[in-house]
Amino acid sequence: MSYKVFIDGRAGTTGLKIEDFLACRDDIELIDIEDEKRKDVAERLHKMSEADISFLCLPDAESARIAAEAPADVRLIDASTYHRVDDAWVYGLPELVTGQRKKIAAASRVALPGCHATGFILLTRPLIGEGILGADYPFAFHSVTGYSGGGKKMIAQYEGHTGGHTGDGSFCVAPQHKKNRPRCVEPLKAPRQYALTQDHKHLPEMTKMAKLEAAPLFSPHVADFFSGLSVTLPLHGRLLLKGAGAADIRTIIEDRYRDEPFISVMPAGADPEDGYLSAGMMSGRNDVEIFIAGNAERVLLVARYDNLGKGASGAAIQCMNIMLGIPEERGLL
Repeated sequence: MSYKVFIDGRAGTTGLKIEDFLACRDDIELIDIEDEKRKDVAERLHKMSEADISFLCLPDAESARIAAEAPADVRLIDASTYHRVDDAWVYGLPELVTGQRKKIAAASRVALPGCHATGFILLTRPLIGEGILGADYPFAFHSVTGYSGGGKKMIAQYEGHTGGHTGDGSFCVAPQHKKNRPRCVEPLKAPRQYALTQDHKHLPEMTKMAKLEAAPLFSPHVADFFSGLSVTLPLHGRLLLKGAGAADIRTIIEDRYRDEPFISVMPAGADPEDGYLSAGMMSGRNDVEIFIAGNAERVLLVARYDNLGKGASGAAIQCMNIMLGIPEERGLL
């Protein structure tokens, strides 16, 4: 059986990656739209009415506008931020809780998770659900992502070196002392922290889907590699509830994701890459590796995956498969 799919915003980073995932599928027919009609709302709605599933790979405001005009029976998967905490939309993380797949399968409106939010929620929700972390736990975590997460503008900045004042990605820094010469640095070559004002757009969904009382402190970094993502969550052993320890964390995480096709909990003591854990190792894949390390006093949880795969377009294909009632691994493994 063949299914018709329409990608609204096909030229963007997420849309192009969805198209890549579907290129090898003989059960999917992509519905085209003429370039001159890509902004024609009536034509786009017509294409959606012909499709079994439509992807919205659009800026937030445009996703909100087109979704509001689409008939209720048009099935949409929205990759934007706009609908992620909207109760009228199903959150597109099949591994969220038992029964989430059934909700996705029956839905006409599915909102994809944010890339950083995916890892944070996968790490925290089982522990909060089992009561060894309270909803008031003072979460603080960081992530490192490839520059493709910033879309076409950031990709051009890194690959075209258009981000520096000197034209080659470097900046000249004035000397602190008169005797010192000006020095030039290359900020794009080192990880760069952002969202310093703690208003990252993924915070609302993290708070809601992990069932927190307050938003976590989140420190994201972008670095000079194309795709990949690692989310690192430190936990203090003394703040765990029910007398739990690191071993209990491992047991809960392993039990929760034991049968999940796209999540692997790495064995205790697993040494990733000579003692280093690279954020780029899952590039091009749709699965997640979870590492549990540290000691009794301080536990580190790390979720490693591809920001364009499980963090975006791969997750979109997984949800599409579930909504169409076909094996969710199809085209992803």
